[in-house]
Amino acid sequence: MTELLTVQNLKVSYPTRTGVIEAVRGVSFALGKERLGIVGESGSGKSQTGRAIMGLTPKHGIVSADKLDFNGIDLLAASAKQRRQLRGKRIAMVLQDPKYSLDPVMSIGRQICETLRTHERVGNAEARDRALAMLEAVQIRDPKRVFDLYPHEVSGGMGQRAMIAMMLIADPELLIADEPTSALDVTVQLDVLRIMDRLVSERGMGLIFVSHDLRLVSSFCDRVIVMYAGKVVEELKASELKNARHPYTQGLLNCMPQIGESRHPLPVLDRKPEWAA
Repeated sequence: MTELLTVQNLKVSYPTRTGVIEAVRGVSFALGKERLGIVGESGSGKSQTGRAIMGLTPKHGIVSADKLDFNGIDLLAASAKQRRQLRGKRIAMVLQDPKYSLDPVMSIGRQICETLRTHERVGNAEARDRALAMLEAVQIRDPKRVFDLYPHEVSGGMGQRAMIAMMLIADPELLIADEPTSALDVTVQLDVLRIMDRLVSERGMGLIFVSHDLRLVSSFCDRVIVMYAGKVVEELKASELKNARHPYTQGLLNCMPQIGESRHPLPVLDRKPEWAA
């Protein structure tokens, strides 16, 4: 399998008045044209890993790695201009809540067209046609109506689909989805996952799917990375997640409700200091 992204010993830290906070501590993995899930609790470093790859770490953050390579491009050595050219065009990121990700004073269609025209020289008519086609591709029933709506005028599920359309309009090679279904109800979650699955398969993209839902990741992804306290504690095939060996992964699985079983109260994860060492 050809590697699209290579991450070796990635570290992200934030200096503070009380010391340095190490958000990501030596994360390593490779990604081809596949679906890679990154799971863990809040604060485990999942989103920080994705933002470091995108070049969206806040200015006061410090990012280092032995290797951070995207299809032959050294992301750490790339200039700010090169990173801007990559973002949206070759690497895209879907954030978890469209209410905070979409511009509230711009119509949905205008935002999608702006993304396209930032990376390609197209006229207004062509940009509109491609935006409408992309809205239809993410299964929005009346794309012409939604094109002119503002983010507050659509539901959470439709807003998330619009976000996916905006991130895919320029045909990226790598898509990072940061908990794209966490704010949605179960039925809409399944619709969004089916859309992403189909688009990734048709376009041959690499996908990093960040989530805290182990059951969801095990059924949707090809491989899974489990993170704890900024480190990767286990990596395995998604189909073998139930056979995880690390006690942290086993603890997460054990804390999930089981249909047909009475578990009151639910087990509590007993964290060990050595997991974060």
